[in-house]
Amino acid sequence: MTETTTNAQPLTAIHRPAGTGPATWAMGSLFEHLLSSADSGEALGMALVTQPPGTATPLHRHTHEAEAFYLLDGSMTYRAGDQTFRLSTGDFIWLPAGLPHAFRVTGSTPVRFLGLTAPGGLMGLYDEVGIPAAERRLPGADGLPMSEEIARWNEVGPRYGLQVVGPPIPEGA
Repeated sequence: MTETTTNAQPLTAIHRPAGTGPATWAMGSLFEHLLSSADSGEALGMALVTQPPGTATPLHRHTHEAEAFYLLDGSMTYRAGDQTFRLSTGDFIWLPAGLPHAFRVTGSTPVRFLGLTAPGGLMGLYDEVGIPAAERRLPGADGLPMSEEIARWNEVGPRYGLQVVGPPIPEGA
């Protein structure tokens, strides 16, 4: 007899050897999917994310998911509600659903972090907006032009509960 979880997903481990999960280029970044919403019965999504210096999001909120980030390498500034945090290697931040937030990658090297969403549906947004990664590296000229990607964010984002509520964190802030 096979054990099942309460949401009818088979009770089984998910093992993803390094470099084997699906990968997406979005936001000039590399998203390596470690756990999909489907893998977890919609409970959690997790990705290893690499982003270049200067990457910045507008102030936004997610109405469906909470997010958490564990910074493996690099540094970033994070605005969460009325607070601003300076994150460096080893730092963690939790963002409840609905909390306005934005970040900017600081320093001269890319950041790498584990990004988690609960429930896991938000990870699908990056796949819809971006393109499959040709290699496990940051995209170059082979990535999407930013104007095309922004149009996709504006079209797809609202379906995922993404609401832009303000500008990005200014450079040097």
